[in-house]
Amino acid sequence: MLNYNSVIKNEINQGGVSVKEISPLMKINLRGKKREFLTNVGKNLNMILPTEANTSTTSDQLTAIWLSTDEWMIVSNELVSKDTNKYELNEMLFNSISKTNLGAVIDITDQFVQLEIKGENIYEIFSAGSPFNFNEFKEKKGSTTQTVLNHIDVILHNKGENIVNLFVRRSFAEHLYSWIEDSVSRL
Repeated sequence: MLNYNSVIKNEINQGGVSVKEISPLMKINLRGKKREFLTNVGKNLNMILPTEANTSTTSDQLTAIWLSTDEWMIVSNELVSKDTNKYELNEMLFNSISKTNLGAVIDITDQFVQLEIKGENIYEIFSAGSPFNFNEFKEKKGSTTQTVLNHIDVILHNKGENIVNLFVRRSFAEHLYSWIEDSVSRL
């Protein structure tokens, strides 16, 4: 994260939709199956990982997003310092999970860009570029999904009341942002 360069240089704010990059936030990928893994992670995070498909759990400092039966993305809810690549939580989890062979802990902070998308028409934009049916997703705060948007893999997290966090791989972020900007201009 040293020398962090924001992919998105400007914010979109038109047609009742706003889009901005939220950075820098710590993002960690966790993988594991054993009961000891879940117990250990729960103690370290002071929260229970979601075990139901397409859900999330949130505490004051962290959000845990379910990705598969043995995979989660942990995201900090607060901005972190741009002048370091080391996170205390990552090191603590790595030492208690990876080093003890309970699972895997991977820092993915620089791999994913997080966009916050707000507005009444955001699901029209998503539906125009994704085969996913957003009817249930938009009604349930905390729901998550992995889908494609304009042929790009994304992770969506419903923050409630027409606010969605979108996670996209850094290499595709600028292209996806341009597509969203074009879609907003057509509303």
